[in-house]
Amino acid sequence: MTTSATLLPEIFDNIKVIDADTHYSEPHDLWVKRAPAAMKKRVPRVETIDGILSWVIDDSLVIGRGATASSSITKAGLKPPGLACVDWRNDDVHPGSYDVRARVGVMNETGIFAQVVYPNILGFGGQHSAKVDPALRLLSVQIYNDAVAEMQTESGQRIFPMAVLPWWDVAAAVTETKRCHAMGLRGININSDPHGHKDPAGNPLPDLGQPYWDPLWEICVGLDLPVNFHIGASEQAMDWMGTQGWPGLSFEMRAALGGSMLFVNNARVMGNIILSGVLDRYPALKFVSVESGIGWIPFMLESFDFQYLEITTGRPLKLAPSEYFRRNFYACFWFEQRNLRQVIENVGADNCMFETDFPHPTCLYPAPLTRCTAALATLDKVTRRKVLSETAARVYKIALGPGTQLSATQPGFRDR
Repeated sequence: MTTSATLLPEIFDNIKVIDADTHYSEPHDLWVKRAPAAMKKRVPRVETIDGILSWVIDDSLVIGRGATASSSITKAGLKPPGLACVDWRNDDVHPGSYDVRARVGVMNETGIFAQVVYPNILGFGGQHSAKVDPALRLLSVQIYNDAVAEMQTESGQRIFPMAVLPWWDVAAAVTETKRCHAMGLRGININSDPHGHKDPAGNPLPDLGQPYWDPLWEICVGLDLPVNFHIGASEQAMDWMGTQGWPGLSFEMRAALGGSMLFVNNARVMGNIILSGVLDRYPALKFVSVESGIGWIPFMLESFDFQYLEITTGRPLKLAPSEYFRRNFYACFWFEQRNLRQVIENVGADNCMFETDFPHPTCLYPAPLTRCTAALATLDKVTRRKVLSETAARVYKIALGPGTQLSATQPGFRDR
């Protein structure tokens, strides 16, 4: 990485920037080294399948062909254009993609105080775990959560991974939420469309708006844990290179279109949550729309309000749909530069958080803060502090007091 935190523009002075969406290139031995002996040949691991090194689970079921790192950052800290990175493995990319100390080093160099982290291998919403039997999928989720809890501790409370849940069983999800909270994790990450699957007894799972899920919402409210919906958090939602692009588009063009449509798909998730009425039952529940941008939100909220008032009878909700967003939702932005001040005003400064998407192909690195300086400079100081730091600190309970997040193992990060 070439950017130094000491060279950042003064608009970032005294702001401890929190990056609300990054990803973890899981080490190849993450599951194997923590699994019981009888399960080491079943948990997620890297093997050669049909001549290609791949992530597999159970009896060589491929869940990550090519064993790619899902990182676009070279060992030298550069981010070249294009999608050659889709074939890179951990050995090809910057250690900050998969190593905790190296990641903290990247954060120090680029002026990032803390990061929220999401998975790759099990799916952005843990959906790949559904491909195996309940015992194996539960173990795979638990091992991941154990590993990232260790990561959070090793980082000196600078990196905050979100827990993956056993979303196929609400009782198991409640138990795992409690366990992860006890380990210090600050939020949960869940499949946005469980109703496309069955529970362990073979019954179709209800959608997230149904009372079946109330025990999970109750524990999230009780523990004050945010529920995060990352884009592509279900088999239904993850269509990056699927049917979005017309057949005549090139691979890169289809990727560009698919990435944008993934953002907008979170409007479907948000709208379903709002219109289901779950937020009337749990008015203190917090949801975060992750890696989806913010520009579409005012339009969709106005549309929800209009459609709701024009079409529904009896007004089943206690509030207008848009009012639930201000009370219960947060969203993350990174690439949006045009009219940022007006967009944030329309969405709500208390509902917006900054992200970089490190180390994915559309991330802001190697200079995430200087790259968006011009847009952020249009914000007043109070708003800039909220979206860069304070809102995420409140949602994820990240301490911002002087020195409280630093340790002797992370030298070089100046008190910002």
